[in-house]
Amino acid sequence: MTRVGVVVPPANPAVEPEFARLLGARADLHVTRFPVRPGLQLAERLDAYNEALPAMIRSFGGLPLDALVMACSGSRYLLGPELDRRRCEELSAEFGLPVASATEATRRALEHLGTREITLVSPYQPWLTDHADRYWSAAGVRVSRVIPVKAGERFAPYEVTTEELVGQIEQARAAPDAVLLLTGTGMPTLRAIGKLAEDNERVVLTSNLCGAWWALTSAGQQVMLGRRKHRDGERVPT
Repeated sequence: MTRVGVVVPPANPAVEPEFARLLGARADLHVTRFPVRPGLQLAERLDAYNEALPAMIRSFGGLPLDALVMACSGSRYLLGPELDRRRCEELSAEFGLPVASATEATRRALEHLGTREITLVSPYQPWLTDHADRYWSAAGVRVSRVIPVKAGERFAPYEVTTEELVGQIEQARAAPDAVLLLTGTGMPTLRAIGKLAEDNERVVLTSNLCGAWWALTSAGQQVMLGRRKHRDGERVPT
């Protein structure tokens, strides 16, 4: 059985349930969480995740993994695509298994689809959204527009509801043929995918969708990066 390891920020509410649903019966999911760092500002906390990643991979001990995803986008936006990719390659070589960040997995997905232009949907504070915009531009992906998403009146990725996410994207009049990239592993996105891609030509990608696709394909499974209608209305990779 394929085993996928995932490293998650401490309070992230979305990664485990979304990865479990996306992986389904194709892989077992094994998770470890970054340590809590009280008193740090967001930028400092994100930097700490990058530095702690090797130790978190070691925390799986002797558990044989077929692929590992660092399920945090914001911390890698601070690095830029070149350093992000290089560190993932170094970790893959050190630990003898495919390792990717959520952003590197997403970059691979965009490359696989031949996508060179996206609409970036971001629940982050504006300064971090700016880093995300620069990351994708440096990676050779044109960000045609940015749609900010709030939870109520504030930027709080873990608190965004499906209704808020879909409503704000539709209110922003996202193009019916846009490639929407819903960034952020902690923003619940699965139930929104079907709603956003209904009766239009949109391609809707999310950090967790791309991470699950990358993990399965890196583990040697044949998985198409597409969407099929699930019984509850969400769409999942096939």
